[in-house]
Amino acid sequence: MDKTGLRGFRGALMGLREWPVPDRLSKVSRGRNKALTQAETEIRQTSLARSLPIGLRRMLAANLGSGFTYYNVGHSNLTQRVMRSTKAAGGRVEVLIHDVIPLEFPEYQRPGTVKPFADKLDRVRRYADRIIYNSEDTRVRTQAVLQAQGPMPPSIVAHLGTIDPVADVSALPEGLLPNRPYFVTVGTIEPRKNHAFLLDLWDEMGADAPPLLICGSRGWNNETVFARLDALPPDGPVQEISGLTDPALNALIKGSAGLLFPSHAEGFGLPPVEALMLGTRVLCNDLRVLHEILREYGTFSPVFDKETWLNTIKCWENTPPNIDEKQKFVAPDWSTHFKTVLRLSC
Repeated sequence: MDKTGLRGFRGALMGLREWPVPDRLSKVSRGRNKALTQAETEIRQTSLARSLPIGLRRMLAANLGSGFTYYNVGHSNLTQRVMRSTKAAGGRVEVLIHDVIPLEFPEYQRPGTVKPFADKLDRVRRYADRIIYNSEDTRVRTQAVLQAQGPMPPSIVAHLGTIDPVADVSALPEGLLPNRPYFVTVGTIEPRKNHAFLLDLWDEMGADAPPLLICGSRGWNNETVFARLDALPPDGPVQEISGLTDPALNALIKGSAGLLFPSHAEGFGLPPVEALMLGTRVLCNDLRVLHEILREYGTFSPVFDKETWLNTIKCWENTPPNIDEKQKFVAPDWSTHFKTVLRLSC
């Protein structure tokens, strides 16, 4: 696709114009989401060239010539065909690695996902001309996992950018906002996010516990936590909430006494970053990557230190945050990210 096609696609995504009616090819497979079939139709109508997988190298060579760069930013399409075809057509392969958590904590993953992820990363090691890491911690961890398999490609660290979160209290469902200091935690309810730890803390605090709002959809391998959530009394201090819009969720975070983030492992840690951008205090697990990204603005405590967590929660419940504009958290931005990536690509 060229710039005109991409602008048109963005316009449809932003609601500035209507999506096309799904074409015949989009309807070949039944049961597919209408939005997906419309998007595919849009891409086919505005693309400069298309090919079957077997013709990828020829298509790239015919339309791009040598000297182009393929940026892969989502841990997908990291197949041998894509990378070999790109390089055979005279292009460079640059891959953004978000984390290697599936290899470090396989017990937290969906069944059958660890081996394909390992194979994918090995292809990155063998074919990528450069790896872009979202944090220095991710670089250290990735190299520790992969360098035993052979030489690693050159690499850089470019922190992910952020966009100022917009909070809209009016977007919250009626009656959801507690009338006393409350805490929030944000993230998919899966083992790595360690919701069980927070449930244990609230059990220990008992009837005097402040409200805790668990915001996120249910994930995988977490039946014990799901059962505990299902057993929560409707009028109890812990509430499970899903399906909020971004402005509503941001309003909930902004109005809270603090964001709690006891995650066992992260590649970057976007929820605490956005919480700090909203002026909300963050209490999180003592992870190196969170120290790197949040710096002195986060409050860190290992999750084996329950007393510190309990004491901090009780303190914050009774003490409003003191936000000094001169000391306000400044999050990584996309401009710096792309200047880093593109400057070092030329």
